[in-house]
Amino acid sequence: MARRGREREQGAVIRIARWSAEHPWRAIAGWIAFVALCAVVGGMAGTRQQTDADEAVGEWGRAEQIVQHGNFPDPIIENVLVTAPSGPLDRGRADAALADVGRRFSALPEVIRQEKPLLSADGSAVTLRVEMAGPDDGATDRVTSLLDATAAVQAAYPDLRVEEVGDASIDRAMDATLGHDFERAEKLSVPISLAILVLAFGALLAAGVPVLLALSSVAAAIGLSALVSHLMPVSDSMSSVILLIGMAVGIDYSLFYIRRAREERARGASTLDAVEIAAATSGRAVVVSGVTVGVAMAGMLLSESAIFISLAIGTMLVVAVAVMGSITVLPAVLARLGRWVDRPRVPLIYRLTLHNRPPRLWPALLRPVLRRPGTALVISAGLLVALALPAVGMQTRLLGNADLPRSIPVVASLDRLTTAYPSDGESHQVVVEAPAAEAGAVRAALLDLDRRAKTDPRFAAGEPARIRESADHRVQVLDVPIPASAKADQAKATLAELRTTLLPETVGKVPGAEMAVGGATAASVDFSNSLSSRLPWVFGFVLILTFVLMLWAFRSVVIAGTAIVLNLLSVGAAYGLLVLVFQHHWAEGLLGFTSNGAIVAWIPMFLFVVLFGLSMDYHVFVVSRIREAALNGMPTRDAVRHGLTTSAGAVTSAAIVMVAVFSIFATLSTMEFKQLGIGLAAAILLDATIVRAVLLPAAMTLLGRWNWWAPPFLRGRGRHALGAVAQERVPVGAGMH
Repeated sequence: MARRGREREQGAVIRIARWSAEHPWRAIAGWIAFVALCAVVGGMAGTRQQTDADEAVGEWGRAEQIVQHGNFPDPIIENVLVTAPSGPLDRGRADAALADVGRRFSALPEVIRQEKPLLSADGSAVTLRVEMAGPDDGATDRVTSLLDATAAVQAAYPDLRVEEVGDASIDRAMDATLGHDFERAEKLSVPISLAILVLAFGALLAAGVPVLLALSSVAAAIGLSALVSHLMPVSDSMSSVILLIGMAVGIDYSLFYIRRAREERARGASTLDAVEIAAATSGRAVVVSGVTVGVAMAGMLLSESAIFISLAIGTMLVVAVAVMGSITVLPAVLARLGRWVDRPRVPLIYRLTLHNRPPRLWPALLRPVLRRPGTALVISAGLLVALALPAVGMQTRLLGNADLPRSIPVVASLDRLTTAYPSDGESHQVVVEAPAAEAGAVRAALLDLDRRAKTDPRFAAGEPARIRESADHRVQVLDVPIPASAKADQAKATLAELRTTLLPETVGKVPGAEMAVGGATAASVDFSNSLSSRLPWVFGFVLILTFVLMLWAFRSVVIAGTAIVLNLLSVGAAYGLLVLVFQHHWAEGLLGFTSNGAIVAWIPMFLFVVLFGLSMDYHVFVVSRIREAALNGMPTRDAVRHGLTTSAGAVTSAAIVMVAVFSIFATLSTMEFKQLGIGLAAAILLDATIVRAVLLPAAMTLLGRWNWWAPPFLRGRGRHALGAVAQERVPVGAGMH
C-alpha cells in the first residue's frame, strides 16, 4: 500500500517504470515492435527533401518565386573540361579529345544534347557542355556512365587533363564523401562510446545497454522523420543531426538511469526497488531534461526558416523517442537482467566503479571552490566571458560551392572550370516579371544592366550576356557573374550595387516590372538577415520557457535563474571558440578545412537551442542530488559537496561520451558538421567542467538558503522534489558506491 501511495504521488514516470519492470518481456517486445515499425514504414514512405524554394527568404525568396512563375526547364548540365597539366594547351589534341568524348556520349541514352566546344577567353581550356536526360531524381546514378566515358578518354589522352564537372557529378562525389564520412563516424562512435561506458561501469552488459537504446532511438526517429517529411519537406541534414543528437542523449539518459539503479542495488535494495528509485530520481530528471530540450528546440519554430523547423522537428523526435525508451524499455531490461547487468565484468575497472570508500577526487577538487566560493565564481565566470568575447565579431554565411572540401577531385575540377569560364562560377541572378508587352523593354534594360556591370572591375567581364526568357515572355533571368576569386565582402558589395543602383536605374524604369536579385550570395545575405531578425524571438522563447520548466522542476526562482545565467555563459564561450577556430586560419591544418572567414549561418541558432537543452542533462541531475540532501536538513555547503560528489561519476562519464561523439563529427569533410561538432563538444566540455564543477557549486554556496527561495504559491507541495522516493530510503551522506 505504501508503495502504491508513493506511485500516485510521484506520477506517471514511476508507474510506467514499475509496470515495465514487472512485465519486462511485454515492454521489451513492445519497444522492438515500435522501432521496427517506424524504420520499416519510414523506409517504405521515403523522405521528401526541401528545395531551394522551400528554404528561400527575403528578396532571395521573391527571386525564387518569380523563377518558378517562369516554368523554366531545369536541365541537368555536365561539363567536360580539357586543360593542359602544365604549359600551354595543345588545341589540336584538345579538340581530338573532345571529339572522342562527343562520340562516346552520343551512344549514351543519358545524354540528350551536346553544345559546340567552347574555348576559354585566355585559350587555356576548352569545354563541352552536355544536357542529361531525365529528372533530378536519380541523376547521381545516371551520371556514372558519363563519368566512365570521360575517364576512358582521359586514359587515351594522358598528356591532357580531361575531367567532368556538373551538378550531378558534384552531388555524386559529395554523396560518396558524406556517406563514407558518416559510415566512419558510426563505426567510431559506437566502439568509442562502448569503451567509455566500460570504464564507467566496469561491465560489458551495463555498457552495451545505453548504446543499443541510443541506436534504436536513432533508427525509430529517422523512420518517423521520413513520415513527417510528407507533411513538411525536410532538410538533407536532418538524418545527420538525428544521429548526432540521438547518440548523445540516448546514451546519457540511459547512463544516468543505470548508474542510479546500480548505486541503489549496491546499497542493498532489491532489483525492483532499485529500478523504482532510479525512475523517481534519474528517470524524472531525464523527463525534465527531455522536455527542456524539446522546449528549446521548439524555439526554432519561430525562426520562420524551413531549415530550422526541419532540424527542430528531427531533434524533438529523437529526444522524445530516447526519453520514452529510458522510462519504458530500460526499466524492463534492468529488471530482466537483474544483477547480470554487471556481467561480464572487467576485473580491475569493475572494482574501481563499485568501491565502498567515499570518492576522493571530486571532494579534493571542490575543496578550494567551497572554501573561497567568491574567488572561484569571479575567476571561472571571467574565463568564460573572456572566451565569449570573440563572438562579438561573428560573421555568418551559407555555404556554397566555394566551401566544398578541396580534397574531393571534382571540386578541384570545378575550380579550374570557374577560373577558365567565370560565368560558370558564382553569379547573381537578376529576375524580372513584367507584362508580356514589356518583354522587349525588359530585355533591353537587362542588356544595359549587364553592360554597366562589366565596366565595374568587381564583376566578371568578357563573356556575352546570358538571358533566359519564359515561354509566355513574362519572366526573364540574367546571370551576372562575379570573379571566381571574389571574396565574401566583394560578393556582398556587388549584390548591394545590383539591388540599390544598377537594377533600379535600368529594369526599375520598365512599367509594371517586378524584380529581385537572387543567387548564392543573395541566399547567404538574406538568410543571415532573416535569422538576425528572428533571433531575439527565438532566444526569448527559449529563455522564458526554460526558466518556467526549471521553476516547475525545483520550485525555486533562484535555481531557475541560476540555470539560465550558467547556460548563457557556456553558450557564449562556445560561440567565442567557434569564431577563434573557424573565422581564422590557425586551425585549418589541424582540422582539415579552409576558412571562409565566417560561421555557417544556421549554426549559431541551432547551437543555442541544442546546448540550452542538453546542458539541462547535467544541471537537473546535479541540482536534484543537491536538493535531496538539502531537503533532508544538510547545510547548503555540505549539500553542494554531497550532490556534486555523488553525481560526479555519472556526469563525467556522460560528458565524455557526448564530447567524444561530437568530436567525431568534427572530423567530417564538410564545414557545417566540423563547426557543429566543435561547437557542441567545446560547450559540453566547458559545461561539465568549469560550469558544473566550479561555477555552480560556488554560486550555490554563496547563495546559501536563498537557493530555495520561491513565492508562496510555489511552496504548497512542501517536500516536493526530484527523488522523494530515494529520500525515504537512503540516508543523506551515503557515498556513491
